[in-house]
Amino acid sequence: MKVTKVWLDESLDSCIVCGMCESIAPEVFEVSDKMHVIEGVDYSLHSDEIKEAVDSCPTNVIAIEEE
Repeated sequence: MKVTKVWLDESLDSCIVCGMCESIAPEVFEVSDKMHVIEGVDYSLHSDEIKEAVDSCPTNVIAIEEE
């Protein structure tokens, strides 16, 4: 399945800005003072990396939609 949407589940308010997501998928995630999902990216081209970032997130705040 391909990833079609990626976002930070801010309802959890628990991102610790560790940078794990950015180190796994720098084309999709940017971490400065807060984690940001880079807009305009074709997420389907980075599905494997995005799923790895989701699985590796220590606070489980990355949400995705797949098709």
